[in-house]
Amino acid sequence: MKKRCADETDHPAQPAELAVDPKHLEELAIFPLPNAVLLPGGVLPLHVFEPRYRELTRDCLEGSRTMAIALLQPGFEAGYFERPAIHAVCGVGTISFSEEREDGRSLPLLRGVCRIRVDHEHPPNGHAYRVVRASWVEAHQSKRPDAAASGHRQLLDLCDRLACVLDHGGAALCELVHAQKTPGECADVITAALVTDPRRRQALLETFDAAERVAAAVDLVGRVLCQLAPDGLLN
Repeated sequence: MKKRCADETDHPAQPAELAVDPKHLEELAIFPLPNAVLLPGGVLPLHVFEPRYRELTRDCLEGSRTMAIALLQPGFEAGYFERPAIHAVCGVGTISFSEEREDGRSLPLLRGVCRIRVDHEHPPNGHAYRVVRASWVEAHQSKRPDAAASGHRQLLDLCDRLACVLDHGGAALCELVHAQKTPGECADVITAALVTDPRRRQALLETFDAAERVAAAVDLVGRVLCQLAPDGLLN
């Protein structure tokens, strides 16, 4: 059993928009899944066992360590082993860690770094997996910057209150949200951690205005806080 981690000296922390070399978007491997969406700032553990995705993971580990997670469109079952339709907006992740099993399976851990839009799918060319040309999606800005900023302050306050009522992980939550540089990035890491429904996660992935994502995160954290500590919003 082998474990392969990203070399932090070779892959320094970068802003999301720089975390993927543009040249890698020209031929970007996609991993289509029926119930998984990778949000920027989130993590996604995978269990890779199909031969085509073993090949994909192996090539990624030996190359850019980058792949996109694409949510399959409804009705994919009939053509699952072909090229069923996917949502055009996908989350891109880098493999930060991978455990290789002796039977050929692997357990990579992806870290979400940005959103992309699939512009074109390349025809098969020596790979069993699917490869696309994609473009990076700008999602840090907002048409309502004042709303994004005020919502961000409210989100940080709610997260601080939530951290106080959590049995475990409160300190890590505070560190995570306060480490984000922009309101949109803060909203992404919170929703990545708290939203589990893939359709809802896809909707957040396709919400490009930062103020809208912040508002969704405020509503989400507020609801969680009300459930865990009904008086938490008043203290």
